[in-house]
Order: sequence, then C-alpha cells, then structure tokens
Amino acid sequence: MAAAAEPGARGWLGGGSPRPGSPTSSPELGAGSRSRSGPGSGPGSGPERSGSRPPGPAAPSHSFRKVTLTKPTFCHLCSDFIWGLAGILCDVCNFMSHEKCLKHVKTPCTSVAPSLVRVPVAHCFGPRGLYKRRFCSVCRKGLEAPGLRCEVCELHVHPDCVPFACSDCRQCHQDGHRDHDAHLHHWREGTLPSGARCELCRKTCGSSDVPAGVRCEWCGIQAHSVCSAALAPECTFGRLRTLVLPPACVRLLSRNFSKMHCFRIPESAAPEPGEWGGGEGADGSVPAGPGREVGTPESGKQTLKIFDGSDAMQRNHFRAVTVPRLARSQEVLEAALRAYYISEDPQGFQLQALPTPVQLGDTAAAGRVWSTGPAEEEGGRAAPEAWVLRALPRTQEILKIYPAWLKVGVAYVSIRVTPQSTARSVVLEVLPLLGRQAEGAEGFQLVEVLMGSRQVQRTVLADEEPLLDRLREIRQTSLRQMSQTRFYVAESRVPAPRVSLFVGGLPPGLSPQEYRRLLDEAVTSKAALVTVSHVYSAQGAVVLDVACFAEAERLYMLIRDTAVRGRPLTALVLPEVLHTKLAPDCRPLLVFVNPRSGGLKGRDLLCSFRKLLNPHQVFELTNGGPLPGFHVFSRVPCFRVLVCGGDGTVGWVLAALEDLRHHLACPEPAVAILPLGTGNDLGRVLRWGAGYSGEDPFSVLLSVDEADAVLVDRWTILLDAHESACGEDSEADAEPPKIVQMSNYCGIGIDAELSLDFHQAREEEPGKFTSRFHNKGVYVRVGLQKISHSRSLHRALRLQVEQQEVELPSIEGLIFINIPSWGSGADLWGSDSDSRFEKPRMDDGLLEVVGVTGVVHMGQVQSGLRSGIRIAQGSYFRVTLLKATPVQVDGEPWVQAPGHLIISAAGPKVHMLRKAKQKPRKAGPAKDARADGAPAPEGDPK
Repeated sequence: MAAAAEPGARGWLGGGSPRPGSPTSSPELGAGSRSRSGPGSGPGSGPERSGSRPPGPAAPSHSFRKVTLTKPTFCHLCSDFIWGLAGILCDVCNFMSHEKCLKHVKTPCTSVAPSLVRVPVAHCFGPRGLYKRRFCSVCRKGLEAPGLRCEVCELHVHPDCVPFACSDCRQCHQDGHRDHDAHLHHWREGTLPSGARCELCRKTCGSSDVPAGVRCEWCGIQAHSVCSAALAPECTFGRLRTLVLPPACVRLLSRNFSKMHCFRIPESAAPEPGEWGGGEGADGSVPAGPGREVGTPESGKQTLKIFDGSDAMQRNHFRAVTVPRLARSQEVLEAALRAYYISEDPQGFQLQALPTPVQLGDTAAAGRVWSTGPAEEEGGRAAPEAWVLRALPRTQEILKIYPAWLKVGVAYVSIRVTPQSTARSVVLEVLPLLGRQAEGAEGFQLVEVLMGSRQVQRTVLADEEPLLDRLREIRQTSLRQMSQTRFYVAESRVPAPRVSLFVGGLPPGLSPQEYRRLLDEAVTSKAALVTVSHVYSAQGAVVLDVACFAEAERLYMLIRDTAVRGRPLTALVLPEVLHTKLAPDCRPLLVFVNPRSGGLKGRDLLCSFRKLLNPHQVFELTNGGPLPGFHVFSRVPCFRVLVCGGDGTVGWVLAALEDLRHHLACPEPAVAILPLGTGNDLGRVLRWGAGYSGEDPFSVLLSVDEADAVLVDRWTILLDAHESACGEDSEADAEPPKIVQMSNYCGIGIDAELSLDFHQAREEEPGKFTSRFHNKGVYVRVGLQKISHSRSLHRALRLQVEQQEVELPSIEGLIFINIPSWGSGADLWGSDSDSRFEKPRMDDGLLEVVGVTGVVHMGQVQSGLRSGIRIAQGSYFRVTLLKATPVQVDGEPWVQAPGHLIISAAGPKVHMLRKAKQKPRKAGPAKDARADGAPAPEGDPK
C-alpha cells in the first residue's frame, strides 16, 4: 500500500519546480543543506536542564526544552545575548534560542539532517588543526581543541563528530548522470564573521560567539537562516562567475575513487591511537582506545558505553552517555538514541547487555535487556557497563523511495514494506506513483545508498532481495547506518565506464608503443580495457582511458607504488571539461600552487582556492607538475592561469606552457602571479607585490579578474658544454638540460654562486626555510662569507653580442636582465639616461647585460646606492666559459662545465597579467564575507 506522494519538491537533482514552504524544497534544506547530523550533549553536560517543553510549535524535529543558563549564552537564530536565566535548548543538537525566537526557527535538528540532503556528496577531511572562532557543524559547539575541516567546503567538525556529519559537500562535477536544470545555492551555517551582513535585510547576520547565519559556498552571499528562504534558489556564482569552472561543465566518473583521489588531495595523516575521527571505516569512525577511556562520572551518575550494532561491537566503536544511577530504563534508552541521533519512536528499540568473554557461553546473560541499574563491583564503586542498542523486530515498515535522477515533481514517495516485498515489487509499486509506469519496470532498479561523511557507497539490489530482511540486516549492523541509508529508483542503463588516468614520471622521448610496453611490464594492464589516449613524450607522461572502474582502481593503486628506470611514477585521476557548455563570457582560472613556496602559505592557499573556486581547477605542482592542469584545460577555448609560487615556479609553468602550446585550444592564456618566493622579481614588476603576506584570497581573485594583459619576452639559453677533463673543471655538477627558458635574468659568477650556496643550504635543512625574512638572512650570511673572494670572472669567459666580441671590465658577476627588477627588487640597470642604449622594456626583444664587481657592489645595488656596470644590450649573445662556473637562471642555480652558452629570443612572447592600479570593484560579497577562504589571522593555521 502506498502513502501519498509529496508533490512539488525536487528529486535527487531531478526536475520540477519547488513548492515554496515545502520542507524538502526550501533553499535552506535543499541542495547543499548545512550539515547537522551529529552527537548532541548527553545528559549532565552543557547548560543545566530544568522545566518542561516550551510552548508554541517546535522547529523541524528539534527536542526543545527550557533550561536554566549558568553562563553567558547567545541565541543561535538571532545571535543576540539571552538575558535572564532561561533559554530554549535542543537536547540533541545543542541549538539554543530565545523563547521569542522559537516560532521563527527553521534550522532542522541534526537528527533529521541526513534525510534533508538533496544530493549526497562525501567530504574531504584534511589533517587536524586549530580553527579559532569556528563551530562544529554537527554539535554546534566551538572548536577549542584540534578539529577537522573539509578541504572542499566550509564544514568544520570535531574528530568524534565525523561519523555523524552529513555527506552534503559541494557537488563539483557530474558523475555520469543527467544534467540538472539549474545550479542552486549551497548553504552552510556558522562560519560568518561578526561583521557579515544579510543579503536580504542588510542587518548583521554573523557572530563570533555562536554559529549563526548562512553563506552560499559558491557565490558567497550570506543571510540569516530565515531570510535565506526568501532568496531566489538559483546560484549565479556571484562576483567570481567568470573565473569559476561550473560543476555542470565537468564530468568525472568516480565510482571507485574517493573525493581525495578526484581532487588530487593527499590522504590525511593517520590518527594517533585511541583518537576519534580518522579511522579506516567509510564513516570516519575509529575504535576506542587509551585516549578515550570512560572517565569517572559525577557523584550520583553513571557512564555507560553504548554500541549501535554488530559492526560497532567488532570495531569497539562506542559512544558514552551519562545518566543518573537510578535512571529508569526509558530514560537510558532515550539518552542512547540521542547519542546516535535516532529520532524514531523509542518503543521500537531496546538495550541489550554487551556479551563479555565470560558471558559468551551464557546466552541469557549476554542478551539480557536493561531493566535496572548495573551491578556494583566490590568496594562499592559502580563499574562502567557496555550495552548494545537494538531495534525490535518489525512486521512491516513505511519506507521512503527517492526518484534519483528521474525528472519528476516529487522528492520521494512512501510505501509500506511487508515480508513479501522485494526490490522488484517495490519498483513496480513506485513507478506508477512517479508517472513512469509506461516505460516498463525492466528499465529500472532499486539502489541502496549509504551516505557516509567520507564516502558515499551505492549498491544495486537484486530483484528478488527481500526488502524487510535487508532493513533488518542494516539495523543489526548499525542503527546509525540505517539513518544514513536511502533507497533510490534509478534507470538501469548506466553510462559506459571511462576513467582518465594521468601517468607521469616515465622516461621522455619514447613512442606510444614503447610507453605501452613499459607500462605493461610495470603494471600488467588488460589491453581490451586500457588505451593510451594522449602521449606527452617530451614530458614523459601519458593519459590512459580505462573502460572499467575496477581496472582503473587497480592501475591507480599499482602505478602510485611503481618506479620505472629508478623514477617513481605519478598517478592522477583527471576530470573531463565539457567545454561546449561553458558560457560565452566564462574564462575559468587554472590555478597552480607550489605548497613548498612561502612556508605554510602555499598549503593554506590550496585549501582557500579549492573552496572559492571549483577544486577541479586547482592543481598542486608537487603532484605531477603543470602538465595535468594544462591537459584538463586543453579544450577550453579561453582561460587564464594563476601561478602561486616564486620566480622559479613561474618559470616552470611558463616553460610547460611553451612546450604544450600546440596542444591547447587557447594557446596563449594570460598568466597572473601570486608571489610566494623570496625574490619575486617578476611579481614585483607586474605589481603583484614583493610577496604574499596573508591577503584575502577572494580579493586576489578579484584582482586577477580585473588585471591587464601585457607581453613579456622569453629567452632560450642553449648550453653546449665541452667534456670536462680533470682538475678544477671536475667540480662541475651533472649536466643540466641542454636548453632552458628564461623570463627574468641569467647570472654568471658571484650572483649565481650565492644562489647555489643558498639552494644547497635549503636542500640540507628545508624545515628551516619557512619564512621570507629567514631566507634573506641566509643570503646575507652567505654573502658575508664570500665578501673577500676574488675569482676574476672577466678572465674566465668571453662575451659576444650580435656576433661582436665585447671587452669585459674587471668584474666578478655577469648578469643578463629582461625585467627592471633583480635580487628582490633592485634596479640593476639604473634609471640614468644613456645615449648608447635604448630604454629597457620587458617586451622590446632586447636583453641588458650588466656587471658587478663583487658582494659589496651587489649589496650597494640592493640598497639603492649604486647601479651595475652597463656593458651591452642586444638580442643574441654567446658566452664562452673557460672553466666550470656557477650559473643561475631565474633563481635556479647550478655549476656549468666549460663550453658555450648561447642566449637568443624564444618563440612568441608570453601574455602576463599585470595588476590594475585601481582597487577591484566592490561587487558581490564584502571582503570579510569569505573569511574561511583566507588563512586565519592571529596565528590560526586555518
């Protein structure tokens, strides 16, 4: 027998127009609804409970009661102080409210949050950290101790709240399903600063004292939770809409891969023994251990270990509840249900004693039901007891069936499940209610979806699967798992599996057949399922198309642990950008971040840009280099690039762009810089500053959007080293690449020697080089050590400019400069006019050649007291090294063997972005509205 379907609400990204006011169609409860499933405070903790249920209608499934306040408290709805001693508190989710605000509360309780998630998407939890002024999205309490955050959305949780967090992360790509009609706001609660203002009423909607107000994770607009329901549900991506890669334009079949793999995020470190929140289970729970032993309860109370099923017993995962020693069985049962956020009728559950080794043979003792308080140990001290929360047998159930991606006008239908109900009979019963009976039941299947916070697991049920037995089995395994399980009617036809695997670290210069043979030797693949779709021979990388999810997962795991010819391989799962769906004015930003630059700032910026943009457009350079990013964007007709790193990182990306230009639909993307290095000379010239110092990443993106495109020369340096014999020349390092690219400058002699010493010091102790100030101090120390050295460089090399020999003065360093900044902003050429030379420009096709006489001269140049010795200006140079000499190009040093060094103009000039002089337009959310997008101040490692 079928219950009435709920009209007007949208299905799982299906069609239909939401009905205003419907619980499942409200923007507050729709796609991306705030995560609210989690442990509430157990009895005896938090504000003192007293009194009875408050008058008036209760908000969705909250368990409100009046309490006596014992400390300053703020309302979670209006964020105002609660004057007096009485407040209204939900026993499950700790939602605190004025009594006058109670009638306006629309925020659902954590106990019903899983049922309100529109599209289940798992989270990506990074390593633990201190997140000041942040609140747990599960229990609504502050994160005073180390907590976890999702690397893709603004979810913050306590480690022990992770198993109860909703799988309501941002949906950043299509996963092989039909298109959705519109992109809706993804609301998240409780991370707004105190100065945030509501988009609707323009009043303050944030608070630093309680979780209050909501913000869309895509467009950044913020509002009161009540006001958000009155805003248009569609999201336009806000001020950054031209930079964001829309989720509808990205396709990634990720059935066997977690979001960590899909977004190229390193797995978080394993938790310490006995800690919550980082276990191996799909739900993120971990077993109890020494760090979680049940403490001694208050006098007159007892602490009990509660398990929610057989799986929790095997893993020793429990939750502790504190109840009075003389508590009735009903009180204990309700406390246990609250601990696991089960909002069903307590009459359908019971507590059974946990079997102990002594009781394993005593069935009666092991299965006894709670009736009185636990026995006391010798000595009169109450022993903590362990109990299992079980569901009583049921002869029938009312089950919600969701229409998955079917475009129908209901959120779900409710049907009665009896012992005779099977998966096939349920499909036959549901299709008429969805108006799809004419299509035939054979084209549909029943899918069970477990919405874990870390992973969403889908299982297709066999046609003859008894559904009531299946529900009983789930409850026996875990009652919490039952509350996070849904059933969908979905079309049987599924998209053909196709996974793109990027494989890097292979030997360069081979043919496609040779790469295929190498991979077959290293990780035997099934030829019928794996094809080589792209070959990047110069970079030693290929892209594999795998037509089987299991084979793709196997190859991914094997490649990550494989080395070919002594080099470890890199494996990445890459999405497909549907470039034909991009809006005409969309110029998505391809972001490269070097986390090794700028101390910890690079790592923080990675997280910030993943949240402000689509994570699929943010790439970590230490994980495969620039090539995977350019491959993903290869068919995008117009895009821009943001490089976060030092001058060496910028040169790395520009060199990769030069090599891959003929593979790109947009062969000349403009490149912006967020300087994270020590010198950052190119960033200075292009007005991006001397170095990143914690600016709001949202403002950085606005500046990129409004930056001006300029041209910059690129230069090719050919290194033609002669074979060194012995003696002094044997000091030369291994040969560098035969050809290198240059954008800033090339130094020979003392300048490169200082860079080389600094580079070697950083390689030996990389942990000490985490601040720009320390790095410059090391440069000074290295320079002082060489202040009296004299190498007579002018006698060790010969210089030809435009085929003419140039006589060198007595110098210790020869520097070729392309931009008017050297050595952290110094003007090496000088501003004085000189009739012998043209005024330097970075796009004139000419290089300036300058000499320095030693370390003292270099220090005077950097202090602005002197300029370098002007030697020449031209477009073609030939340097003959008579002995092994230090050389550096854009900050990358080495010792070059004797031979020739030829510098000439490269191919086309590169298009760079220069920051506009005026401030970005103040449109969209205010700067402080994206507080979670920026590294937090005051030492917060956010």
